[in-house]
Amino acid sequence: MATKKAAPKKPAVKKPAAKKPSSRSTTKKAATRKKSPQNQPNVPAFSADEDLEAYKVMLTIRRFEEKAGQMYGMGLIGGFCHLYIGQEAVVVGVQMASEEGDQMITGYRDHGHMIAMGLDPRGVMAELTGREGGLSRGKGGSMHMFSTEKHFYGGHGIVGAQVSLGTGLAFANRYYDNGNVSFVYFGDGAANQGQVYESFNMAELWELPVVYVIENNQYAMGTAISRASAQTDLSKRGVSFNIPGEQVDGMDVRAVRDAAARAAKSCRDGNGPFILEMNTYRYRGHSMSDPAKYRAREEVNRMREEHDPIEQVKARLLKSKTVNEAGLKEIDAEVRAIVTDAANFAQESPEPDASELWTDIIEEVSA
Repeated sequence: MATKKAAPKKPAVKKPAAKKPSSRSTTKKAATRKKSPQNQPNVPAFSADEDLEAYKVMLTIRRFEEKAGQMYGMGLIGGFCHLYIGQEAVVVGVQMASEEGDQMITGYRDHGHMIAMGLDPRGVMAELTGREGGLSRGKGGSMHMFSTEKHFYGGHGIVGAQVSLGTGLAFANRYYDNGNVSFVYFGDGAANQGQVYESFNMAELWELPVVYVIENNQYAMGTAISRASAQTDLSKRGVSFNIPGEQVDGMDVRAVRDAAARAAKSCRDGNGPFILEMNTYRYRGHSMSDPAKYRAREEVNRMREEHDPIEQVKARLLKSKTVNEAGLKEIDAEVRAIVTDAANFAQESPEPDASELWTDIIEEVSA
């Protein structure tokens, strides 16, 4: 009878010496374009008007989300509800860098994105409550909203699904040569999805005008990024596809606007995709059903006290004497009135008629 041979011992593996990067490049394109621009050490200052604009929009998002959380607790919003509190500087800064016709697409933490793009808070809140006056006529809810008029293509409930769709929007931009850029938002959790890398590959092959905005809020659903990702510098996720990336302070709206403007210009100049990792932080749990016990309260308080995006702008406005404390209170009152009106509209709007079940299923095309 044949006997089993003892498994050979594994030879000791020597760690290879670090190789110097090759100066050769396979194509002229790789040699000339694929250097990531240097991060600017000094963030360009905002004018008084820019600070005021950013403050008003971020505050509107913050107050809207606070009201949405309150309404969820009252049972007026069903299903899932993912709040954007703490991350406001990301979408506001990017939107300040965008141009008319640029598209935006994101995941299910989407209320702030719509408000930043100028959608009516009434329509957003009515959709959260599943009412007829909602952006999707009450059929989409918190996780599924869109507006072709404002070039906002969702709100998507499937993790990472928006990345391939947003890449398709960029393909259309290149096909029509319209000069527009697709801004594709996804989180640190979605950054590990396979379809993300398929999209990266195609975007680079076709030199598509797309900026991938990774909103790294450090915890995905509830696991710290250091425990879920082997490479925690998400700006490097495009290295194997030759896509440049940059890390950005996502709590500083000025840094976000600056980085987004440079990335968008690179796309418009025909240089293909770009990755921006926005290091940000959400104050609430992943969703309203998440008690967020996986992090210390002291950590959240420290972020609020030392890095809050709205408080940073508020301090600059006061220091520059653009507004005083009384003026800030007046702005807050105006914002709260807008949000209260949206909440009232959402509760007074009727539920969608049963006939809506049969709409938006197929598109009738005339011969």
